[in-house]
Amino acid sequence: MGESITEGTIINWLVEEGDSFNEGDIILEVATDKVDNEVPAPASGKLTKILFQAKDVVPVGTVIATLEFSEKVATTNKEVASAASEDKKPSKTKKQTKKPKVVQQTQVATGAFSTANTNTFFSPLVIKIAKEHHISFEELARIPATGKDDRLRKSDIFQYIEEGRPYKYAQPITQDPTAYRIPQLNFDKGKGKIIEMDRMRQMIADHMVYSKHTSPHVTAYVEADLTNMVNWRNANKVAFQEKYGERLTFTPLFVEAVAKAVKDFPNINASVDGNSIIVKEDVNIGMATALPSGNLIVPVVKNADTKDLKTLASNVNELAGKARENKLAGDDIKGSTFTISNVGTFGSVMGTPIINQPEVAILALGIIKKRAEVIETEKGDEIAIRSMMYLSLSFDHRVVDGFLGGSFVRRVADYFEQFDINREI
Repeated sequence: MGESITEGTIINWLVEEGDSFNEGDIILEVATDKVDNEVPAPASGKLTKILFQAKDVVPVGTVIATLEFSEKVATTNKEVASAASEDKKPSKTKKQTKKPKVVQQTQVATGAFSTANTNTFFSPLVIKIAKEHHISFEELARIPATGKDDRLRKSDIFQYIEEGRPYKYAQPITQDPTAYRIPQLNFDKGKGKIIEMDRMRQMIADHMVYSKHTSPHVTAYVEADLTNMVNWRNANKVAFQEKYGERLTFTPLFVEAVAKAVKDFPNINASVDGNSIIVKEDVNIGMATALPSGNLIVPVVKNADTKDLKTLASNVNELAGKARENKLAGDDIKGSTFTISNVGTFGSVMGTPIINQPEVAILALGIIKKRAEVIETEKGDEIAIRSMMYLSLSFDHRVVDGFLGGSFVRRVADYFEQFDINREI
């Protein structure tokens, strides 16, 4: 399902207990992150036992059912019972092998909190519940703990939520009596039509909140003159499609220029692992794409720096088509090392994008708009109609400073402006 996938949601069983199936028949549908996957039968046989039902969230590697193949039984009843007893919990939280995150546990005072408690352990279950309710680690540290050795328990979190999260806006205790305190506000959310978030929208919300909580975002802006690129594309798009059978949009041209700039500044093509920076060898460009439902997904152009314009156009068109038809596979959306978001598609002049974790930067491309600009010519300064665009780069200031961020986005703009108007297709 992908190296970053840790759990999946069972959408639907297409084969019932006791039913037979042939090799290749779809047994069930599983949702992982933003993609729905069909799971085929590896051989002909019969489904003997279903251990998890639709809408159950199951960790990768967990036994979810047993199949009796035509020649042999894949798993014995004893093994099934053992797997079920270990992995299936009443709270639907399964056994995990990940190392639990460690954060500072703290004691809570009225309207503030101190750091007197030395317990630094939060269990994976506690972290999972906190993520579901958008509770930050800082807020977790303010919840009174009743477990052994002052550890926070599941019941402590649910009790805290029922009480209305009284310490949500609590501030650290300070010696300065004039320090500002965020008031304990009880917002009036108003009345109106209630719309439940679908599964993808909840995932997007969690991903965006996590990104803003994790990365200190800084945004740099530049302006680029795309007149040469626009004129070349308009003059060659028909011939390009006739020659290669592919539509020539601006996206493959953008991907090509961004990939070149990434090669010039490889440290922008990175992720953070604790106190280490991982500079990626591959240049995989993610394209933020809107789905018909209004949700967002990021298909990935793999090894964009090694492909010519024809191949890039083919990849972009194929991924865009799959996104529109909800046919993206798991491999289509994994492995991106840098993401671009063309907010100009919706008429936006510019945007301040949120970093697609675990990357360290994301580039937003605004609308291409004709404006009167002062340009330098052999005759001196003149006013001309030019096709202009704003570029905005949000970057993680933990590892990308202003020099690197500013230099990178300027280099992308330079590649846009220096586009060869005489380029052959």
